[in-house]
Amino acid sequence: MNKLRILLADDHQTIRDGLKLLVNSQSDMETVGEADNGRVAVQLAQELLPDVVVMDVSMPELNGLQATKKLNQKCPQVKVLTLTRHTDDGYLQQLLQAGARGYVLKQSKSVELLSAIRAVAAGQTYLDPAITEQAITQIRSAGRAARGTSSDANLSGREAEVLRLIAWGYINKEVAARLSLSVKTVEFHKANGMRKMGMKSRVDIVRYAILQGWLQDT
Repeated sequence: MNKLRILLADDHQTIRDGLKLLVNSQSDMETVGEADNGRVAVQLAQELLPDVVVMDVSMPELNGLQATKKLNQKCPQVKVLTLTRHTDDGYLQQLLQAGARGYVLKQSKSVELLSAIRAVAAGQTYLDPAITEQAITQIRSAGRAARGTSSDANLSGREAEVLRLIAWGYINKEVAARLSLSVKTVEFHKANGMRKMGMKSRVDIVRYAILQGWLQDT
């Protein structure tokens, strides 16, 4: 069985050492590189092409957000999983917009990180349950999810299926394969669903999915 190849990016050596021990203790994953700043993380990711980069947000030279944007542009096949102490919804939204596929809190249990790595490597979107609950509260209280607070009753069954899979991290071609549809049909249902719910981007879809509890079903 091929192991998941993991690149660790954090400016604290002790944290990287702990993460490396955790990752290498798993039979299905291994650490292939380490970076102590965002610039090195981008460089190593392009050279090593790991399955997942576990990325800290607060790093010198390039922070996690900037590094994630660059990675998404230069090698989008490499999945970024954010590991941070920040629980603010603003960080979550910015990182998802930048292309991060997961968001895990450093204060969460180790099993949470391992689950996130496996989910992100499989192409899914993974949000730490703690940040998911807080995001729901913040989105609702701040009114930032006015589009998403309405029920998905306005969506057809197929539109909801397509948007759910998009929120999980699947691209149109993968959604088409899973639902036995053509890519054009998937694009049609996706566009219709987004139009009905006033969505403009994947971030809006993920935000809506949080409120509907879709991401908890992954």
